[in-house]
Amino acid sequence: MVTTAQPATTSTFSPLTTWDGWQQFVDTPHAPARDAGDQEWTLEQREDYHARFVVLKTPAMDAISTAVRRLLLLNRGQQGGARRGLIISGPATTGKTTAMQQLGRTVELADRRRHPNQDERLPVLFITVPPSSTPKMLISEFARFLGLPTLERMNQIQITNAVCELLCEMGTQLVLVDDVHLMDTRSRAGAETSDQLKYLGERIPATFVYSGIDVETSPLLTGVRGSQLAGRFKIVRNQPLRYGSDADKQIWHDLVRSMDSALRLRRHRPDTLVAHAAYLHARTGGRMGSLSHLIREAALVSLLDGTEKITKKLLEQIELDTAAEQRARTPGRRLMPSQRRP
Repeated sequence: MVTTAQPATTSTFSPLTTWDGWQQFVDTPHAPARDAGDQEWTLEQREDYHARFVVLKTPAMDAISTAVRRLLLLNRGQQGGARRGLIISGPATTGKTTAMQQLGRTVELADRRRHPNQDERLPVLFITVPPSSTPKMLISEFARFLGLPTLERMNQIQITNAVCELLCEMGTQLVLVDDVHLMDTRSRAGAETSDQLKYLGERIPATFVYSGIDVETSPLLTGVRGSQLAGRFKIVRNQPLRYGSDADKQIWHDLVRSMDSALRLRRHRPDTLVAHAAYLHARTGGRMGSLSHLIREAALVSLLDGTEKITKKLLEQIELDTAAEQRARTPGRRLMPSQRRP
């Protein structure tokens, strides 16, 4: 009988899909935004600050948070039958994983406040689906997070029983599973892995949240298995932010303004980024991952070269991910004068 989980051995790098990595993520707040002119704030510290920077709350993140809070309440008294879950779906680089991780951090911190000094609790578990996953590979990811030993000597059923027993004992409320689009239910291994996830949802009294790229069009929701999943899970689309209506522009401008005010560059002029909001949308396609990459790298470059400010010329020099650059340079795409590159 498994009674306690052993956190993985601390190493230089602990991914969030391990106990150590997740606890470090939850326990480590963002560095305080000190005054840019503070001479005791070293260059290295300011580089670290801008490398991590800020996590911005988008309308989709609010919708996800609200949906999960309701599901946690809905599932709390569910003793049998199908518990309800949530799928976060959308294109790449729209912030799905970030939204999932921030959601998990919020739930875990709230649980700690309700249950102080109870280190044996594990309110949140976070894993990613391995490529070409099999049921044993998937359940081994759960076990790896928990630090369960001797996995090589255990078969799939033994690992599954140990994981489910332990998560029940530790009061796990939320199970976060990223990259579910990697499960191809058209293959035997993918179908069996999907069945394994369904089985875990019945054994573990927790709310399951999945995240993946365009899950609606993936094989995951097709066939008999897909119809069962669709009957238990609601979908929240994490779309790129638009820049069409006045309301769309206001949301985008507010997010850009938040990033602008968080910069700690000694020659930064307030609202510089806001002045280039339309251009920033054209460069990133409204994707938060691309926007974060662009601003963070520009800030770091300005620290390294000593200019300590972000200009449009500098933004032009930053190469984003290939997909973002291709979207920005799509032939025939009409840009407003303020969006065009010089």
